Amino acid sequence: MNIEKLNFDIHKILTLLPHRYPFLMVDRVLELEPHKSIKALKNVTVNEPFFTGHFPQRPVMPGVMILEALAQTAALLTFSEEEQDFENTLYYFVGIDGARFKRVVEPGDQLILNVTFERYMRGIWKFKAVAEVEGSVACEAELMCTVKKMDAAQ
Repeated sequence: MNIEKLNFDIHKILTLLPHRYPFLMVDRVLELEPHKSIKALKNVTVNEPFFTGHFPQRPVMPGVMILEALAQTAALLTFSEEEQDFENTLYYFVGIDGARFKRVVEPGDQLILNVTFERYMRGIWKFKAVAEVEGSVACEAELMCTVKKMDAAQ
């Protein structure tokens, strides 16, 4: 698959992922090497709904939201693997191993999401995922996901 043909701007991302505001965590795909890796970004703004409660005096992006951004990026890599019926496909997060948080993510940061394909076995995709801000690791983890076809009735 040719990278230029993919054009993973927000419009393409919206066709591939079922997530919408306030849960869409990927703004753009910067690089994509099908079957290998993806690099995407999330612009973190003070307008994110989770900042009102986490924390009102000093907003910090919750770690679970960073992991969600990485999982959505992994989904985009999976969808680049083959031609699929995206409208009838759901991507499920099934596991996290070795998650570590190394830096606080605050409003104004640009979260760079790097995901590398590790292996596929018995319907489970495994990825190495790293989120960075200004070249510094904010979060790293191994993610496991699966892809399921939805029934037309759903």
